Amino acid sequence: MDVHSPLLLPLYIELNCDLMHKSLDLARIDRIVRCSLRSQGVPLPAVEPVPESSVSTVEDRTPEDKQRWWKRGLKAISEGKLAVVLLAGGQEMKSHISSFSPISDREQGLAVLILRDASSIFGVISYVLVCFQSSLILRFMVFFSSDFCSGIGLPSGKSLFQLQAERILCIQKLAAQSADGTPQIHWYIMTSPFTDEATRKFFESHRYFGLEPDQVTFFQQGTIPCVSADGRFIMETPYKVARAPDGNGGVYAALKSQRLLDDMAGRGVKYVDCYGVDNVLVRVADPTFLGYFIDKGVSAAAKVVRKAYPQEKVGVFVQRGRGGPLSVVEYSEMDAAMTTEINQGTGRLRYCWSNVCLHMFTLDFLNQVTNSLEKDSIYHLAEKKIPSIHGYTAGLKLEQFIFDVFTYSPSTALFEILREEEFAPVKNANGATYDTPDSARLMLLRLHSRWVVAAGGFLTHSVPLYMTGVEVSPLSSYAGENLEAICRGRTFHAPSEISF
Repeated sequence: MDVHSPLLLPLYIELNCDLMHKSLDLARIDRIVRCSLRSQGVPLPAVEPVPESSVSTVEDRTPEDKQRWWKRGLKAISEGKLAVVLLAGGQEMKSHISSFSPISDREQGLAVLILRDASSIFGVISYVLVCFQSSLILRFMVFFSSDFCSGIGLPSGKSLFQLQAERILCIQKLAAQSADGTPQIHWYIMTSPFTDEATRKFFESHRYFGLEPDQVTFFQQGTIPCVSADGRFIMETPYKVARAPDGNGGVYAALKSQRLLDDMAGRGVKYVDCYGVDNVLVRVADPTFLGYFIDKGVSAAAKVVRKAYPQEKVGVFVQRGRGGPLSVVEYSEMDAAMTTEINQGTGRLRYCWSNVCLHMFTLDFLNQVTNSLEKDSIYHLAEKKIPSIHGYTAGLKLEQFIFDVFTYSPSTALFEILREEEFAPVKNANGATYDTPDSARLMLLRLHSRWVVAAGGFLTHSVPLYMTGVEVSPLSSYAGENLEAICRGRTFHAPSEISF
């Protein structure tokens, strides 16, 4: 290990050596920083649009296809072959409460430092001082509250965690009805050092939302030091390097290092459904997607939506060279010509398949790819403001992305979904123009209202229907099925929850 590396030497001199060796793998971090900085500004490799043969589009599917995939997926679930991985890590939780004034960058930096270092005398003194700054401490509580725990204002008041848990329960019931036995879908939930304790306590306090405690496994993603633009590590305290979670792609290293891939194999798992926490409409353990995945016989698959418009800031799937593997190109990596290029045959965008973090993998592929990711040191640099000993400072976070593995997949299939049915992300606070708790709630209410009407029900409402709707409990229906018995001929007042 070369501690005299030009990148690491300033840090080595500043830190206590004994503490340094205990907490940091200098050789590994030096390699990652060098590779990441070197990759900056490298031109995008030649790419092609995704071949049509790699995509199952909504318009091309027949009812027979969907029924076959549904049954095949349920069969695999009934045999215990599917595990679900939820990405719920990150550094700070999103707030959907907008009744307080925004927190400044300086205040956010103070909050992070206080909460991470409250055990030290400096942390305690800082905490006391900050409490006297108007209503700042209350606003800190708002800043660190979570839509995932506190909900998005649904009639039921359910959180995103509860909605997802109940969808798992519903699929288990449907799988049990399709075959003998009582299948159990194991749920692996990735947290981070910044979200782990709160997430565990939330599940415990709600008795795992009806799931068996032993079918839920929490595990933490890794963290990695934050660096300045010239590769120097940023100090959080005089003796502590500022760290951040290693991105949602850190799930692969975490699954391997904590022997969870072995745990899956021991449970008889063959397929792994992996998704992000912030999608209100996510179909967890979707039998149709699983059946399609098994039918295609591929190593990896992803649900995709068509880009809404050329300038939409989303990553898209591409093919790396003619005949090469599929991968994701971030919006920032695409030039204007690529963003707006039209397929003359269809009149649609050539690069149109948006990545929405809904993925399926074989367990065999995950076992193979974890070694490749670590060996190649693939990390992306994100410019962020980092809380440090000198205040909030500009720096770089090193992240891996969940979609990095597609480059290594020998075969990948894409499965188109409709936004209005399966993709309602919560990425911004209310008041923003898109992807807010309010917009996600309305998408769910409108979708479920369509389910009720299709099942023969009627709706009344005291406000315009486009502003409200009804909520169908996941315990009653997973995707609109089996609602006729409780909806046909009945009238429901919006907003309300419908359940057995």
